[in-house]
Amino acid sequence: MKSTLLKITGIAAASLAMLSLQAADNELVIYPEKTGETISKNIYGHFSEHLGHCIYEGFWVGEDSDIPNVRGIRKDVVEALKEVDLPVLRWPGGCFADEYHWKDGIGPKEKRPTMINTHWGGVVENNHFGTHEFMDLCEQIGTEPFVSINVGSGTPQEAMEWVEYMTSGAFSPMANLRRENGREDPWKVTYLGIGNENWGCGGNMRPEYYADVFRHFQTFTKSYGDNKVFKIACGASGDDYHWTDTLMKIAGDKMDGLSLHFYTLPTGDWSKKGESTGFEEDEWFATLKETLKMEEMVTKHSAIMDIYDPEKRVGLMVDEWGTWYDPEPGRNPGFLYQQNTLRDALVAGINLNIFNSHSERVRMANIAQVVNVLQAMILTDGAKILKTPTYHVFDLYKVHHDAKFVEFQLNETSYDFDEDSIPALNVSCSKKEDGIVNVTICNLDPTEANQLTCKLPGAVVAKVTAQVLTSDVMDAHNTFDEPEAIHPVEFNDFTIESGELKATLPAKSVVLLTLNYE
Repeated sequence: MKSTLLKITGIAAASLAMLSLQAADNELVIYPEKTGETISKNIYGHFSEHLGHCIYEGFWVGEDSDIPNVRGIRKDVVEALKEVDLPVLRWPGGCFADEYHWKDGIGPKEKRPTMINTHWGGVVENNHFGTHEFMDLCEQIGTEPFVSINVGSGTPQEAMEWVEYMTSGAFSPMANLRRENGREDPWKVTYLGIGNENWGCGGNMRPEYYADVFRHFQTFTKSYGDNKVFKIACGASGDDYHWTDTLMKIAGDKMDGLSLHFYTLPTGDWSKKGESTGFEEDEWFATLKETLKMEEMVTKHSAIMDIYDPEKRVGLMVDEWGTWYDPEPGRNPGFLYQQNTLRDALVAGINLNIFNSHSERVRMANIAQVVNVLQAMILTDGAKILKTPTYHVFDLYKVHHDAKFVEFQLNETSYDFDEDSIPALNVSCSKKEDGIVNVTICNLDPTEANQLTCKLPGAVVAKVTAQVLTSDVMDAHNTFDEPEAIHPVEFNDFTIESGELKATLPAKSVVLLTLNYE
């Protein structure tokens, strides 16, 4: 730690930046009475695609499986996702969505046609997991469905009929077909993605062309009865600000949300992305520096959206994010299976803190992906299951669900490596209806603990509890032989005196502080 950086975060960031801080290194000032937007629980959403073993073997094992299941959906995965209060689940893709024809996945399973998954491994799918199974999964978890409509190879009629099938209570052709297939009542399906990555695998479209396609498709994705459809347009890849500007200019008045996709690669090179384990500090640093770019992207995309939508009616939906490494050796490279380490936990914590701080525009985010793919929450192997470090971050951070963002001021040190530096700490604060304030802190430095002085002006803290996720090694991860090698534990390395909390944050850690005020 060679230098001190100044970072101001909060609703009134512009005005706070004018203040002159005369503070010690790593000073956090929390203003619990200065609250902003509600942090949508949907920021803690997830993404599931027909990719590798996410759906088949991850969620779906079939009714005849020896693995305990409810109507073919494995019970252990459902229970694990219920524990983190999973709010919304995106399906069926991803690139897969724009080749998926929903009528192939309904009706008696023995009559469903097979299909080739051309994007992910060239495997043949039997379509046993379709609309009814996905909705059953969501009901078992207690989460909202987010359905991606096929724009790339589909038609407006196909999209219109799917929405009618899922959400109409009328005695109409598609609603009656749903009833014939065993579901009398319509499902509640609020979130519809109108295409996916249409700048790439979803059609290689120009933004001007896709904007018109979106306007066309959204016309026919209608709301039935009490089911109000929230229409999400395909947004940009990373820092493609021209895409956002064009979509907002041509179709902003027709959308409810605009997506953003950004993956964290240690190398920044898609041809050689880096390993998920066994890395050294140079890749640790590069990964965290890369993921911090999310702050800039969310800020700049939001600023463009503000030009056309100053009331912030349209939500920014970061519906694909997370780490992407080279696939594990010996596995189908098209299945995107990777191990999940403490480094991924820091990536998750950083991004969730960023989304919280932009909750006035960011209304949803969906980490990729929930089981067995990329930065997975859960890994399975036959009947075995483990929770990854990323899962544990989502479990810690669920305290932020639908809480009010709390303004804070952070004066922090830097984490320096090889003549480069990034902020040493990354923070978010929120306040629940009962007045409890939760603070999530990431210490990005993998070798040095960080001293933090947390000032609490104008309030008396009666009780503090805390948890920490950390390890002695950078690539600490859980295995099926040691599924609890890394998990949160109680954190006690802090003191409270004269309105200040002083804590020693372990190297490479995610810490949750829960402050109970008098």
